[in-house]
This record gives sequence, structure tokens and C-alpha cells, in this order.
Amino acid sequence: RCKNLSVSFWNSYWMLPSDVCGMNCFWEAAFRYNYMKTHPSEKMHLAVVACGERLEETVTMLRSAVIFSIKPLQFHIFAEDQLHESFKDILDDFPYEGKVNYTLYPITFPTESAAEWKKLFKPCASQRLFLPLILKNVDSLLYVDTDILFLRPVDDIWSFLGKFNSTQIAAMAPEHEEPRIGWYNRFARHPYYGMTGINSGVMLMNMTRIRRKYFKNDMTPVRLQWGEILMPLLKKYKLNITWGDQDLLNIMFFHNPESLYVFPCQWNYRPDHCIYGSNCREAEEEGIFILHGNRGVYHDDKQPTFRAVYEAIKNYSFGDDLVHSLLQPLELELRKTTHTYCGRVYKVFIKQLTKSIRDLYARRSKGR
Repeated sequence: RCKNLSVSFWNSYWMLPSDVCGMNCFWEAAFRYNYMKTHPSEKMHLAVVACGERLEETVTMLRSAVIFSIKPLQFHIFAEDQLHESFKDILDDFPYEGKVNYTLYPITFPTESAAEWKKLFKPCASQRLFLPLILKNVDSLLYVDTDILFLRPVDDIWSFLGKFNSTQIAAMAPEHEEPRIGWYNRFARHPYYGMTGINSGVMLMNMTRIRRKYFKNDMTPVRLQWGEILMPLLKKYKLNITWGDQDLLNIMFFHNPESLYVFPCQWNYRPDHCIYGSNCREAEEEGIFILHGNRGVYHDDKQPTFRAVYEAIKNYSFGDDLVHSLLQPLELELRKTTHTYCGRVYKVFIKQLTKSIRDLYARRSKGR
């Protein structure tokens, strides 16, 4: 693991030293650099599903993706029809012509079972299960929930595709690091992946491999393809699942563990990583890479640390100085949250963000 020195306050921002790395860090950084160098014009595909009152949250997520990313982004936005015009109005004003493209799609489920899929867990959440079947011409895709915030370039998680071995088709993070507070290992009434299950809020997919694969299962001795396995899986387990499509993915990868690449917790950092005490070691060392504000924590006062990051990115105006308009006010707000468990480790919320801003300005300087 690569260790960064502690983040200094903004007064010494430009004096931040380089990463202090061992050989593991060196090779990890070298891999990402070589992957980007050998895939210079590759467009990164990012998908999100927005229903109900999720417009603002989705746009804030997309803004966070745009701020730091290097390669071009293609957004695939699945949204209810009444949200399409609002998305168009906002995204057409993004000041990054040539770097960002988007396509809007209606919410689409198999006709014979559309109502059942749509009401599974949160409205429209199970749409993600059908992305490999809908986006037939997309080779690889990063799916994220609407309540995701990128604190470093999308390019870096995208590069994990190059780390997949010959059997791996997708990448996700564990649902928990600490089994004593784990949900799946204590309460699940169905099979789940690994010791504590996986969280599907950030899911990187090689969709070509997903479409080609025949999956082992506990319903038939015959292996089934992605489009064949979803409905039988729902029929068998619908009375035993709590978290909808995420539970179905856990069942699927329980039977096909060789197909999953597991990335560390700082790529999907949630309130459970700090509300009972800090339990994501990688985030403590390197900072949070992707923030996941599940349970609505961006919109209430239960976890003010998460809400502060969300508000800072939502209110940032493209083109403004990131240090003075984003980092400085955010750190001031985070200091006010130290009465909470997450607030006690507030520096993990800005450690990687600080580095991402520094790296962005360094790239701009080299480009002049």
C-alpha cells in the first residue's frame, strides 16, 4: 500500500511533499501510468440510474467525476422520463466540450416482469442488473449509485480493468471491513460473497465478458448466461432478500467467486467505515478515493462530515480556484464535525482530495 504523509492545512498546500512510497506503491503507480499511456484515447463509460428526487444528487456526482478526470467521459444516464429535460438543461451547460458526452435513457425492464423489477428495493435500483443487456455496444462500464462522489480521477478506478485476470468480469468493494458490524454475516438468509458480502454502489464491469460468461448457480446443473439467470434468481430468493439487486449480485458471485475482483474500501467509503470507529485502514493511510453517502446522509444532520463534502462539491462553480473555493471552505466545515466519530477522522476526507487538486494543477501547468 502506498502511504501519503499527513495532509497539511491549505496554508502549506503547495509545499505538500511527494508520496512516501515503498516498492509496492511504485509499481502500483507505474501500472496506472502505463495503462493510461497505452489507452490514451479510451473513453470511460460511466452509468447511473436516477429516479424520484435524485436529480440534484446525480448531477453533483457527475460534477465530481468531471472535475478531476483526465480521459473523456461518456455518461449513460437512466432516468424517469420527467427528469430528462432537467438533465439536458444542466448537462448542456457543463463547460467541458469534447471531454464529456452523455446519453439519456428511459427506465427499461423486461416487459413480462417490469413491475416486479421496478419495485425491488429502491425505485429503479435494479436497472443496473440489465445494463450489460441494454448497452450491447459498450465493452466496459463503471456503474455508480447517485450518492457517489469522486475525490480522485475516474481514470484511476477505470485502470482496474487492466488488472482483471482471465476469469474476472467485475469489481466491487466489501460491504464491511469489520465482521462484528457486518450485515450479511449476521442476518442474510441467502448466500453472499466472501466473509461480509459485497457492496454494489460502485461496480466496474467488463460487460463483454459478462455477456459471454455462463454462470454456475444453485437452481440448475446447467450454467446460465446473464440474461437467463436474473429472473430465476429473483423467483427463488425474492422472499429472502433485503437489499434487492445487491443481494442478487452477492448470490451470483457466491457461486462464481473467481469472477470478482475486490478493490479496497477507500474506493467505496461509506458511513459504516467511521460511525462505529474508523475501520477502513486504507483510507486512513491514503485518504478516501470515492465517497458513498448511502442512507441519505448527504441530506440530513446525522453525518455532517459526509454532508459537508457533498455541499462543497455541489456548490463549487466550474472554473473557480479549487483551493480557495472548494478545499478551504470544506476543511473549515469538516473541523466543525469533530464531535462525531466520522468527524474525528475528518482528515481522511480531504487527504486524497488535496492530492487530486495538486495533481490537476500540475497537469495544467505541464500543458501550457
